[in-house]
Amino acid sequence: MSHHSHHLRPMLGRDPHETGRAATTLELLYDLVFVVAIGQAANQFAHLVAEGHYGAALAGFVFAMFAVLWAWVNFTWFASAFDVDDWAYRVSVMVQMIGVTVVALGLPEMFRSIDAGAVLDNRVVVAGYIVMRAAMVFLWLRVARQSPRHRASALAYVKSTVLAQFGWVALMLLDLPLVPTLLATAALVAVELVGPWLAERRHGGTPWHAHHIAERYGLLAIIALGEGVIGTVASLSAVVEVQGWTIDAVIIAVAGVGLTFGMWWCYFMVPAGEMLHRHRERSFVWGYGSLPVFAAIAATGAGLHVAALAIEGHAHIPPVAVVLASAIPVAAYLAGVYVMYMALYADVDPFHAGLFAGTLAVLVAAPLLAACGVSMTWCLLVVMAAPLVTVVGYEVRGHRHLAEVLARE
Repeated sequence: MSHHSHHLRPMLGRDPHETGRAATTLELLYDLVFVVAIGQAANQFAHLVAEGHYGAALAGFVFAMFAVLWAWVNFTWFASAFDVDDWAYRVSVMVQMIGVTVVALGLPEMFRSIDAGAVLDNRVVVAGYIVMRAAMVFLWLRVARQSPRHRASALAYVKSTVLAQFGWVALMLLDLPLVPTLLATAALVAVELVGPWLAERRHGGTPWHAHHIAERYGLLAIIALGEGVIGTVASLSAVVEVQGWTIDAVIIAVAGVGLTFGMWWCYFMVPAGEMLHRHRERSFVWGYGSLPVFAAIAATGAGLHVAALAIEGHAHIPPVAVVLASAIPVAAYLAGVYVMYMALYADVDPFHAGLFAGTLAVLVAAPLLAACGVSMTWCLLVVMAAPLVTVVGYEVRGHRHLAEVLARE
């Protein structure tokens, strides 16, 4: 059969050691739709933080990030193992893209309901999430029917996913108060997380490709970083239109791009594909642990958006809080990068502890300077410098240590 056609092909499982495996154009299109939802969540988060509604902002953001990123992660690992690029596969991917669009459209109402504090209105978000997960159940059932070798794993994925979806539907229909809803959400998240672990560890696993997975995660990180710049530019353009170019607007633009660049540099210091290829058993901690890293990237973009809202006069929080809105996500992001390295390389290096301590010192200095009366925008330049500690440390000494660890392996 011609490789140029998209006729149905059996989902038998791809070769996990295939040479030259790379992300497909369909996967890139899929990512772009997901990053719209990430941007929507970051936008809602920024506006609530700018109003000083920190608890509601954080609760809504965590819920939104899980719904979006968990669906992305599940499809990404599936595609790495079973992508056949036939018409049924393509249509199922489109259905997931429709689902994430519905999620994005439901996020503003969900954030508003959490802010109001009575009942969590997550109906549209959950409906979109269920559409995404139903498409995944269809794909796993195809594997179970067509690949005897992977049937047990596929059915384990189906059972856990379907069980969780029944829970989400019940939660959507019951209209429980906010706290019981959040507790039930935590329980359902646990069901979603345990399913893949059982499928991979108890039933032989799936033939995912280490370098392909590492590339896919890297691409999502890049797109999420870019979304932060887009949010900042959108806010700054409103300021520039009204006030013209000011020193504050220039500094925030520089800080936004500089911070994004530094975070990108830090993310790609660690060659994840190489280590995943050698130690497939370390994939769970790395795969799940990357979710908070992605969320921190989105939250950093939201923090820059808060700063832009502040110079626009639309933020009702003190300058220290504006600086913390960027500094805290950057700290979480860099902590996540270091933890992911330790998990993937099984390596704890005192030099890394020193670098991270230096990074935190820079990040703590930023809000302290703001508290002492230094302009909020200049404090953001200090936040921008935080990833530089890691970058310089890696380029001076860390790269040699990494080479030694790889040689030992």
